Amino acid sequence: MAESRDDPEIHWVDPRQRGIIPLDGFHISRSLARRIRRGGYQAAFDTDFAGVVAACAAREETWINAEIHRLYLDLHDMGHAHSQEIWQNGRLIGGVYGVAIGRAFFGESMFSAAVDGSKLALAHLVARLRAGGFVLFDTQFLTPHLASLGAIEIPRGAYQQRLAQALQGQGRIDIDADPLAATRCTTEAP
Repeated sequence: MAESRDDPEIHWVDPRQRGIIPLDGFHISRSLARRIRRGGYQAAFDTDFAGVVAACAAREETWINAEIHRLYLDLHDMGHAHSQEIWQNGRLIGGVYGVAIGRAFFGESMFSAAVDGSKLALAHLVARLRAGGFVLFDTQFLTPHLASLGAIEIPRGAYQQRLAQALQGQGRIDIDADPLAATRCTTEAP
């Protein structure tokens, strides 16, 4: 990551407490479940990776500098980086992107340009990862937004054990996965 958009340096981050989304513990609130059932949006995968990265970098403050942006586009071209997009009326309203290695997905950034945009993107991505045999969704850090969706922090040692397990074997992204079926057991009142 970079310190800012204009910082030419790239830094490696290895926090003592690592944020993860337990794929079997993703929380969909009743209101988000209603939003998913109501529809009116399209969930797509890898159709506009560059658009998702650009939207994530378009914040006033960002860690995504030009070099990081270019490198993620290269990783996408090589088949390692992926994006989950949410579209409404032809407009990209939410998305998340990251890198898949083995059965681990490393979420790098997300954005929302409409109510629930990033939540919808995460719900669809978690369903696809879970159905495809992934065992680790690394969020790097825990934010209040991610915590509301079931993300937790684990110590570095526990994370490294999970990572070692996740690097054994190969996951696949299941583009037909239903976000409500994969998380039905954790849906509860907001």
